Amino acid sequence: MKILVLNSGSSSLKFQLFEIKEKEYVLIKGIVDGIGLDNSFIKYEIKGNAKKINKKIKNHKAALKDVLDIILNNKIISSLSDIKAIGHRAVHGGEEFKKTVLINDKVMKKIDELSELAPLHNPANLTGMRVCKELLPNVKQVAVFDTEFHSNMPEKAFVYGIPYKYYKGDGIRRYGFHGTSHKYVSKKAAEILGKNYDKLKIITCHLGNGSSIAAVQNGKSIDTSMGFTPLEGVIMGTRCGDIDPAIIFFLMKKEKLSVKEVDNLLNKKSGLFGISGISPDVRVLWDNEKKGNKRAGLALDILGYRIAKYIGSYIAVLNGVDAIVFTAGIGENAFYVRERILKQFGYLGLKLDKKKNENNEVIITAKDSKVVAMVIPTNEELQIARETFELVKDK
Repeated sequence: MKILVLNSGSSSLKFQLFEIKEKEYVLIKGIVDGIGLDNSFIKYEIKGNAKKINKKIKNHKAALKDVLDIILNNKIISSLSDIKAIGHRAVHGGEEFKKTVLINDKVMKKIDELSELAPLHNPANLTGMRVCKELLPNVKQVAVFDTEFHSNMPEKAFVYGIPYKYYKGDGIRRYGFHGTSHKYVSKKAAEILGKNYDKLKIITCHLGNGSSIAAVQNGKSIDTSMGFTPLEGVIMGTRCGDIDPAIIFFLMKKEKLSVKEVDNLLNKKSGLFGISGISPDVRVLWDNEKKGNKRAGLALDILGYRIAKYIGSYIAVLNGVDAIVFTAGIGENAFYVRERILKQFGYLGLKLDKKKNENNEVIITAKDSKVVAMVIPTNEELQIARETFELVKDK
């Protein structure tokens, strides 16, 4: 079965076409970027061969048309009817969507209503769904939600310490994000270890410009660091993560900042960038730390420390841990960040193998380590394709 996976952003359209049989194969993958801007382009890859096309792309409809033309012109499929389903990334499912769903008008209306909780993402995701409905009206569409994997957390993990009426009336609660990534790598960890996924205690660390940690017990997320929005949790590239909420009122009064200015400060000027004063990129900070820049080193130390605190708290929540998994850009590549984190867990009998860690190997702990630490590249698109396939295969 051929499944097209789409991730629609405000000015981008990421795509992958999968062939799912006994195994999964990527037939083509790429991105249309700069949609509606002057410098728009299409990049795609077929069997390791990459190509870039610079052209004016005025909207998402034109972007999808170009993608479908590329797929047809490269004879990846004989006709558009070969595409049996389209899996869409949908960022926020609220409390309404706790599993993958077939998209219809009612579902799209609800996703639109949930845009209040994800104003930067849900409208863009919805645009992709509407364009597909117009261009491929006979193809089943499926929504896979970032919040889905965390949607069955126990109430004690997601209710905030504010009046309960705001949860019941306004939906203010911990939702969590990066769910498809946490689900994919936790399952992959069980597969690599040759153990039963439903009997493991795994802590997954999705570390990139946006980062979140999840506690996965018996195949289910029981807690996660991001909350009502992706701002909560560990510090990130430009996001502050956990802070005393009174800081907001203090800044608004002392610096005479508006709500919009505070929002911009906490989301775009804080985190690694705000602490270092240099960059949100850990690679830049690592280079500067080696040259003696103390604030760059401080930013990396705080990042490692805060992540270790979350992992430690989740070890308590899980009552132990079998594996700690690192994924996404920082998690998969920044050995110097992983080393800062894992040095805190010697008391558990965790023994880091420095050479394996520096080589970004799959298992980065010693053979006699009592807890396994792993590096697993995430594949959210594949997870979306799998969930789409499971939903439509018998329909």
